[in-house]
Order: sequence, then structure tokens, then C-alpha cells
Amino acid sequence: MKLKGKVVVITGGTRGIGKGIALEFAKEGAILVLNYFNDDESARETLNEISSMGNYCTLFKGDVSNYNFSKELIEYTLEKLGRVDVLVNNAAISKIGLFMDDTEEDFDKIMSVNFKSVFNTTNSVVNHMISRKEGSIINISSVWGGEGAACEVLYSASKGAINSFTKALAKELALSNIRVNAIAPGVIETKMNMWMKEEERLELTEEIPMGRFGSVSEVGRAAVFLASKDSSYITGEILNVNGGF
Repeated sequence: MKLKGKVVVITGGTRGIGKGIALEFAKEGAILVLNYFNDDESARETLNEISSMGNYCTLFKGDVSNYNFSKELIEYTLEKLGRVDVLVNNAAISKIGLFMDDTEEDFDKIMSVNFKSVFNTTNSVVNHMISRKEGSIINISSVWGGEGAACEVLYSASKGAINSFTKALAKELALSNIRVNAIAPGVIETKMNMWMKEEERLELTEEIPMGRFGSVSEVGRAAVFLASKDSSYITGEILNVNGGF
């Protein structure tokens, strides 16, 4: 129970990688506040699954790309549970297509959901963590944040921004005993990859040294490591979970 009694806020926490992280945190005894945007059915399923494990979990629906909402999410958690020990910035969207077809609207939406949301929630919680001289912030990046991906230029740029943000903020908050790290997943088995044809999946699998897609639970266990005392001297790092990709 590495996270027993720890209050954890996870954005985009009710499906995909976010759900995988939430379930692994629940196994370690965390108290969970899960943000989601619009999929009520997945949110209820995740809530029921975690509650059946005997863990406290609550949902907070809304758009973390909006600063005022993000502030409300943190304030709600502080009022209800008294503190925030761990913040996991996971909310993200993607768009597959040629850069020449991207629009200003595409840019604004992807950067707002993927990167501005990280600023919003982190900026809203950081004073609280500084006052307690304790905290762990985990940003979910992507292998494409470091390598870049054709036909996902805006997504890659948003994740690259998260990497730089993570490294810079970690230096700023280190003396306050607040650790800031990121996880850069490789190809993970989620609905986000459902668009690929079987032939494309096989070609991509052949490029992965471990010969398979990763699982959300594998990302979740990496997040548990970064949230727990096991990583007490680690900050400013981008942890690659990619099967050697």
C-alpha cells in the first residue's frame, strides 16, 4: 500500500491510460478524485470498479483546458479532502492527419487540452503544495514529445511542451520538496489506437523491440513509482515506458 491515504487528482482519469493509472493507484490505497470531460458511462464504470475495491473515489466532470474549472477542481478537492498529495495531468486529445490540413482551431484545441490544462491544474495546486513542503506532480507526455510523429505534428508539439515544462518546473520546486516528473508512454493499447488497420498495427509492432503494445496498467505502475517514496530523489525526469521503441 505505497500510496495509502494519499489524495490524488487525475485529469482524464476514467478511461484509457488515465483509468489504468487510477486502478493502480487504488490498489496502493490512494484516495482518488477523477476528472473527466464527457463520457459519463465510462466514468460510472470506473467509479464502480474502484469503489468495489474498497477505495474512496469521487468524480468531477468538466474541461480542464478552462482555467476557472481547473481551479474549481483543486478547490473542491481541498475542501472535501483537505489536501492534494499527487496531481496526475493526463487529459489529452489527438488528431491524425497532414499538417497542411491542420487549422488554427485544431492548434488551439490540441494545445489547450494537452498543454494548457497542465498549466491550469498545476498553477492551481502549486501554492498548496509549497505551503506543505510536499507533493508529486506527474505529467503524461508521449514518446512523440521527444521524437515527433509525422501526421501528429500538433500532438507531438503539445507533448514536447510538457517535457520542457516538467524539467523547468522541477528545478523551481525542488527546494520545496515537490517533485515534478513525466511519463512518456510508447504505443499503448487504448481506444486512441483503434483507428489503425491490422496491417498498420503489425508494422508498428515490428518497430517495437519488445514486440508488443504496452498496457495501461504498465503505465499505471510507472506512475505509482513516481508518486511514491520509491522515487523520493527523482525529479525533472521523463520516464519512457515504451518497450524500447
